[in-house]
Amino acid sequence: MRHTTGVIIAVLPILFLAAHAGTVLLARDAAMDISFAWLIGAPVAAGSAALYRGWKEGLEGWLSVGAAMLCWAGGMAATMVNTLFLDVTSEDRLSMLLYVLYGVPLIFTLVSPEDEKWPPRLVDAAMAAALGGLFYAYICHLSTPLGTAPQERGELRMMFDIENGFIAVFAVMRYFARPGRRLGFFRAVTAYAIAYLICAAYMNHYQGDSDYGHPVDVIIDLPFLLLMWLALEGGFPRASATTSSRAFARVVQAGSPMLIPLTLLTVSVLLVRYDPTMAITGCVIASIGYGLRTVLVQLRNFEEQDQLTLLSHVDALTCIPNRRRFDEVLRREWNRREQSSDQLALLMIDIDNFKQLNDHFGHAVGDERLRSVAAALTECARSDFDLVARYGGEEFASILVDIDPRDAAKIAERMRAAVEALLMPLGRGPGIVTVSIGLACAHSLDDGVEDFVASADAALYEAKRNGRNQVIHRAPPPLRVVQSAAGPKGGKAA
Repeated sequence: MRHTTGVIIAVLPILFLAAHAGTVLLARDAAMDISFAWLIGAPVAAGSAALYRGWKEGLEGWLSVGAAMLCWAGGMAATMVNTLFLDVTSEDRLSMLLYVLYGVPLIFTLVSPEDEKWPPRLVDAAMAAALGGLFYAYICHLSTPLGTAPQERGELRMMFDIENGFIAVFAVMRYFARPGRRLGFFRAVTAYAIAYLICAAYMNHYQGDSDYGHPVDVIIDLPFLLLMWLALEGGFPRASATTSSRAFARVVQAGSPMLIPLTLLTVSVLLVRYDPTMAITGCVIASIGYGLRTVLVQLRNFEEQDQLTLLSHVDALTCIPNRRRFDEVLRREWNRREQSSDQLALLMIDIDNFKQLNDHFGHAVGDERLRSVAAALTECARSDFDLVARYGGEEFASILVDIDPRDAAKIAERMRAAVEALLMPLGRGPGIVTVSIGLACAHSLDDGVEDFVASADAALYEAKRNGRNQVIHRAPPPLRVVQSAAGPKGGKAA
């Protein structure tokens, strides 16, 4: 069934082209009328297929492509009205506007990253709209209601070549920049943009002076029917990724926001000899728009950096500072202590018999006990001064700053009692969850922060050996007075 559907979708464009050419040949006097109907139907079919694909997959890009196709169909419909009913052989302002607007959603979706936040994308949309306005202003200067002068037709065609060329280049760049799940979309848009660039250039430069209603009109159908097939069928044979380098992908990702401002500046330079005011306005919009976008992205980067920094310093399970944050704070406070007289204390805290708890209740309950212990320890610390962190596994640590040994011992005892008061079952038997705490206070005999941590660890191990659920304060060793064998100078040994 799926194979049959694929064959039907592949045959539809061929039947469309054959019907267009055949009816034009057979219609004779009504050939122009019939050809217009097919020329409007091709972009409508492509736009409908793109909108269907966007609705089905939830991809914004397909919706933008669908809107672009409908704008182009509207431009052709305006041309038909002018030609058949108003007897106007030149393009009017409405049709020109719709042909220009056709490129705005395409350029926007190609250069504005879909995963970007909405404020920068709003700036992108505004600059894309301004770009369309500049294109339209330029075309209005070349094409008047009385028609386009012969010497200006080439420049008018060049403007459409520039717009189509920009779209094709942007599409190719995005396709080769590893677009991930949007690979199929960019593959389809790239194929369409290249086909449209070639077909439009041929029709504008080699068939621009001929009327509609000839079999050659089917060339206009080709890119739209190609897009319709790619949207319905899913594109060319699927590939998991493009072959571009990661460096190129990053360059495209970083440089894409510059494409609309650069295009604005290019069109402004071309417009300057016709309308200096509009040209200057385009340059100002490009400069302010890109600057504003850069500021918005930078603010977002600052916020993300703050969030990453916070996440890198917080333990995911207990939501308290982690080992990395503990090491940073301990090093900072140790260095500050060496430059001042502030006292510093360190608590090493370990949950007693935690393996027994995990073996009996399982790791889910063990994790819940860890969170409860972390909360109890944090509540006992001085919120404005002290740090309680998860040191690793079932072990915690607390840094107490600007505190004397007696107050540090009181806080340690308060922590021990708070955990015991939770009355959390340990597992087999009547036991409850308790903690052992080793306390060390910095003193002059410490050679460095490593000795400081080692003293607290030694106190913790002693608390474990002495029966757990207690606080052991590792006091500094007493000062030793070393005297010479001859005794004090000038006297005998005692």
